[in-house]
Amino acid sequence: MKNALFITIEGPDGSGKTTVSKAICERLQKEGYLLQLTREPGGSKIAEQIRSVILDPDNTEMDARTEALLYAASRRQHLVDKVLPALEKGIAVVSERFVDSSLAYQGVARRIGMEAVWRINEFAIEGCLPDKTIYLDIDAETGLERIQKGRNYLDRLDQEEASFHDRVFKGYQEILTRFPERFIKVDAGQDIEKVVEDTYLVLKGLLDAQ
Repeated sequence: MKNALFITIEGPDGSGKTTVSKAICERLQKEGYLLQLTREPGGSKIAEQIRSVILDPDNTEMDARTEALLYAASRRQHLVDKVLPALEKGIAVVSERFVDSSLAYQGVARRIGMEAVWRINEFAIEGCLPDKTIYLDIDAETGLERIQKGRNYLDRLDQEEASFHDRVFKGYQEILTRFPERFIKVDAGQDIEKVVEDTYLVLKGLLDAQ
């Protein structure tokens, strides 16, 4: 049996990750593809509890390194609860966010440094990296406009200043240059229907190539 693929979908806030991930996975599942959609932070019982602490807008005093450690802890629990068991059964996994998010958000936007954040996560993931990462590319300004127009609730990171989101975008651009063989970029500035279709074609192509 061929190894099941581990695919992640990344992008700044407002890039449409949740909408796109759900739409393409539901479509592929209806077409008979064996895959599981999950998300970070969260995705399993304990990981979701950690998520609620991280994103609670009342937790304004949270230290940047505490935030990075909590993301890594949630990631570890999610990995052992959801990702690895599915892969071992031959089920492809599509995760909305994974370790690249921490490199961009905590490593660059929080100014901890990518290497420091990588070391924390290296312990958490034990070498488990995505086979491919679909990156929904959108600039920070457009992403923030979408969030403000489309969400009734803004979590702690959504409420960060524009400069923070600018650094997130720059962090992702740096990651793309570091791992060009793993990343596939999709223009997320298009109408959402086009973003969904483009991402669907990318994911379907990856699954069919197995």
